[in-house]
Amino acid sequence: MNASTSTSASASTSTSPTRSHGPFRVGLIGYGLAGSVFHAPLVSATDGLVLDTVVTSDPSRQAQAREAYPDARIVSTAEELWDLAPALDLVVIASPNKTHVPLATAALNAGIPVVVDKPLAATAAEARELAALADRTGTFLSVFQNRRWDNDFLTLRRLIADGELGEIQRFESRFERWRPQLKGGWRESGAPEEIGGLLYDLGSHVVDQALVLFGPAVRVYAETDVRRPGAEADDDTFIAVTHANGVRSHFYVSATTAQLGPRFRVLGSRAGYVKYGLDPQEAALRDGQRPGGEGPWGEEPEHLWGRVGSGESPLTGGGAPVPTVPGDYPAYYAAVAAALREGGPAPVTAHEAARCLEVLEAARTSSRDGVTVKLSPTLS
Repeated sequence: MNASTSTSASASTSTSPTRSHGPFRVGLIGYGLAGSVFHAPLVSATDGLVLDTVVTSDPSRQAQAREAYPDARIVSTAEELWDLAPALDLVVIASPNKTHVPLATAALNAGIPVVVDKPLAATAAEARELAALADRTGTFLSVFQNRRWDNDFLTLRRLIADGELGEIQRFESRFERWRPQLKGGWRESGAPEEIGGLLYDLGSHVVDQALVLFGPAVRVYAETDVRRPGAEADDDTFIAVTHANGVRSHFYVSATTAQLGPRFRVLGSRAGYVKYGLDPQEAALRDGQRPGGEGPWGEEPEHLWGRVGSGESPLTGGGAPVPTVPGDYPAYYAAVAAALREGGPAPVTAHEAARCLEVLEAARTSSRDGVTVKLSPTLS
């Protein structure tokens, strides 16, 4: 665990940044995968933001953070961060899932703008409570959904907006991996309070993308399985969603896929789009590359471009290659900085996160009870 889940915080913090010049100072809670690979590098690469403080209790991660960000303060607990709250303009919560709600609640009650890594909460009700608290306190709240800025997703949005696929009928989205051996840690825990498993991990990404593209869900069916010996949480999950506009979305999230399928297969009345491979930005960040460094960011080679066509598989030459729009994870924190500076909307809202969680909760119920769950489009 990277940070304390204490909900105490200084009540004297302003409800919103008032800085008219100079960068907004960011406190980051958690320096595991999310904190070290995504949030810290992206915050540091964003004009108008500076990584001021990192919270992690792990000595090796403290050393890593000091080496990577020598100008940042390193503290061990969230309580120490709250003591520094008057000097901070934004708190980013990248700690284990079970800490998201208590830490976000503490930040909002203290009037500190906050970004929370996905999933925002375990339930849609908790997400809506946080949204209501943010509204009552007049405090900025956003959820980190970086996959909205994946290269394939940006490309698909353009194809749909330009009408190149016609009326979309079916959307297949896969986030598959081949990890037959367990890695350990809370993400693979079956304890409900940990909010582990792929349904809430990768499922948060694929469901959010579909809701952005095709709107609210009205029916959800799911199959969740625990495949690997010793595993406790779902590691092979399928979700079928019917949207209010009639589009059917099928999602596959798995750690046990020996042969990976296409990331997207999108079928429309005019043509289809098939795209293999993951957006390169996560791999680049893991390798130490940073936005704004040498070379272009988020681009991929031509042989990985998806194909648009009809009547034949892209694997046998069907369709025409479509240049992939460069991925743009930096756009998320650029939008956060703009919202703090100008008072604009959050790039991803808690209400959007609640709609995604509504689907994930329905999927969990569907798998457990063997039923199709109906949702109200006004809620989802």
